[in-house]
Amino acid sequence: MESTLAVGFFGALFAIMNPVTNLPVFLSVTQDLSVADQRKVAIKTATYCLILGTAFAAVGSQALSLFGISVNDLRVAGGLVVLMIGFNMLSGNESTSHHGTDGEKESYPAADTVAFYPLAFPILVGPGTITTLILYAHHVKTTVDIFVYAGVFLAILALLLITFWNAAWLAKRLSANARVIMSRFMGMILAAIAISMIADGLKVLLPGLA
Repeated sequence: MESTLAVGFFGALFAIMNPVTNLPVFLSVTQDLSVADQRKVAIKTATYCLILGTAFAAVGSQALSLFGISVNDLRVAGGLVVLMIGFNMLSGNESTSHHGTDGEKESYPAADTVAFYPLAFPILVGPGTITTLILYAHHVKTTVDIFVYAGVFLAILALLLITFWNAAWLAKRLSANARVIMSRFMGMILAAIAISMIADGLKVLLPGLA
């Protein structure tokens, strides 16, 4: 995996799974827990994200082939999903594909059971994350690529765990303005990455455009 692809992979995952912008969500669903229990939820959430992400990266392409879907079909469709998430971040709105609808939020389980649903899935490992993992896994060709790919994913999970582990402390020091600025900036980065995904897919599906 080329260094530019690795940087793009890190940027896309960080923008979608952004620990800072997802911190308020984590705090809202764990607000009745002690700091020690919040940290247990943080560990469980990161573990579930690791399991889900590894599964999609390993068998995602094979699963697509069962339905006759090529990676370039996914680039276009997934790119559109990621683009919508980016636009929502830019406009300050939550993406229902990741954060759930109002009805789904009302049915969220008790605070001590939220590590898998809704934190790990679908908030952190939702359509945008799954698409990104599968598309960049397609660029893994050598053993070195595997280590680079795994390293980037683990780095994102480490940042996520560190942020959620220190959630109570960060909540007192991270202003609302800082979270808004981060969300807008990551939304723009995500939108640009999505356009690149769509363009790469269309070049193959519609060669005349190239």
